[in-house]
Amino acid sequence: MAQEKARIVAEKWKIEMEDRKAAKLEEEKIQEDLKKREEEERQRGEEQIRQQEEIRAKELYLSLKQAQQHSQHSDDDQEWEEQLRRSKAADEERSHKARRARDEYRRQSLRAIQKGRVADLSNLFQGTGLNNDRETKLNSHSASPLLSHSVTCSKIWERPSRPFSREVIIRWFKEEQVPRRAGFERNTNRIAQWFHGIISRQEAEELLMNKSEGTFLVRVSEKIWGYALSYRQQSGFKHFLVDASGDFYSFLGVDPNRHATLTDLIDFHKEEIITSSGGELLLEPCGQQKNPPDYSPLFE
Repeated sequence: MAQEKARIVAEKWKIEMEDRKAAKLEEEKIQEDLKKREEEERQRGEEQIRQQEEIRAKELYLSLKQAQQHSQHSDDDQEWEEQLRRSKAADEERSHKARRARDEYRRQSLRAIQKGRVADLSNLFQGTGLNNDRETKLNSHSASPLLSHSVTCSKIWERPSRPFSREVIIRWFKEEQVPRRAGFERNTNRIAQWFHGIISRQEAEELLMNKSEGTFLVRVSEKIWGYALSYRQQSGFKHFLVDASGDFYSFLGVDPNRHATLTDLIDFHKEEIITSSGGELLLEPCGQQKNPPDYSPLFE
């Protein structure tokens, strides 16, 4: 009888050890698969960011080079070149920050995996394909009408490397910026008071001449695919280029923040300064002095 009990105990112990070994192997396999999947996603993300930055840098370079060939080397051009140089440095810094954030996310994920239970990990692994399919369907159904409009427009509108004429700039604005509600007040169909059309730097300064410090306007740029924010300071004027060539809006070279809409950028800098050295806050919009407004050709 004692030998029989010992045999049963030994068999149970053997089965238990085999189960533990199988569970450990399953956990290791799940961890390995998750690490592999995470590494693939990280590499895809880095490649997408790299390609986007290369395209944006190429467009800015071509825009600068061709502008130099078609215009004199004025003070305005020098300021523009300096903003482009600072923009490149800011883009590199953003890339470094994004890479550090992804590395930290990876470390946190691996730590969570190590602390998890085998069953939880198994369920997570088994549900990954389903979740991905569900996420893909969700993203497909939740795509905004503005994005869909942009995709449709891309079939008939191919943006040149630089804005070489007013006609091309107007076409760009209608095809790419109107769907993104550039120049509109938030949640309305009214044009924002600060928005202006394709006006020159001199015209902007004339509008701001008798205004108080902190008054500003946004005009469509003739140099880049984007805008110029003209700002009245106590001793004169400042002009900041706003890049709109990608899927965000950001100042070139002076502020690393990216904004989903042009209105978001303006509202952000009503409370946050543009540069630490100048302390520029957007306090008062500068409206129109013409009838019809100078932006009329953009919305005809």
